[in-house]
Amino acid sequence: MNNFTYSKASTVQDAVNRVQQGPEAKFVAGGTNLIDLMKYHVITTDALIDVNHVEGYHAIEARGEGGIRLGAFMTNAKTAYHPIIEQQYPLLSRAILAGASAQIRNMATNGGNLLQRTRCYYFYDVNTPCNKREPGSGCSAIGGYNRIMAILGASESCIAVFPSDMCVALAALEAKVNISGPHGDRSLAFTDFHRLPGNTPDIDNNLSHGEIITSIDLPSKGFSDNYSYLKLRDRNSYAFALVSVATALELEDGIVRESRIALGGVAHKPWRSAEGEAFLQGKEATKENFTRVAEIILTGAAGYQYNSFKIELAKRAIVRNCMMALNPETQLPGAQPSR
Repeated sequence: MNNFTYSKASTVQDAVNRVQQGPEAKFVAGGTNLIDLMKYHVITTDALIDVNHVEGYHAIEARGEGGIRLGAFMTNAKTAYHPIIEQQYPLLSRAILAGASAQIRNMATNGGNLLQRTRCYYFYDVNTPCNKREPGSGCSAIGGYNRIMAILGASESCIAVFPSDMCVALAALEAKVNISGPHGDRSLAFTDFHRLPGNTPDIDNNLSHGEIITSIDLPSKGFSDNYSYLKLRDRNSYAFALVSVATALELEDGIVRESRIALGGVAHKPWRSAEGEAFLQGKEATKENFTRVAEIILTGAAGYQYNSFKIELAKRAIVRNCMMALNPETQLPGAQPSR
């Protein structure tokens, strides 16, 4: 690790002022990803600004127009087990609990979860070319071992995937991200927060240097009656998704009035298809229709030497998860999915 200074911010404005002291200065809260990146020399910093002691962003608050606000410095564990989240936004609770381990969830923060970096093998290996780590050096994954890589939204510059589970649910719930920075406060729709790689895969999101996430807003509709989160991975715990699916349905007499389907583990950001969701509106909630929407969502998917299996896996996961959303009780341990 390189040498760096460490200081504690007392307010958001104090944190913003401190991080502007150098181009490599960074905020730290849980540090569950940042510290690893520093240890592997993937990133360097000359200053860490601890925001854990900034008051007012460690809780869940009701919003006047409905919905709730998640404090960015609240831990993933406290968020997942909060009664409001469990009852009104169970999709988010299930997604958070599918991620990492209990120990990490006790440390990781909501804001930090949005800022995770890819777990691409080549990104972490500083001895290999990686456009995300060193722009213009090349993408080792394209011609290398690419089993976990993207099948949607990739580019010639990068085929890495975004690893978060929580963010897949936030995408389906159409959250908003609240940001403070040197030029004031602003909000971004969740779909606009993360970026596809294009020619600048080193830029993961639309935060500017000096800006910090302060909270995440959830709308009043939580889809608590018909929802499901499915994570398919190589082992049952402490593993990132090969494919994950967040499904939220609003049903009336077996007819889909609204649907939200977001995929994880398949792209550089949580993936949604407006065309696919529009197809389901007004149709019966049947396996046949879910199969059709899966085909629509995976339109344009492209695999590489070792990950082409993820295309069919994603289609089957969508169908299975939509069927599970018809009866969320099927997600309990030992339960059988709907037929």
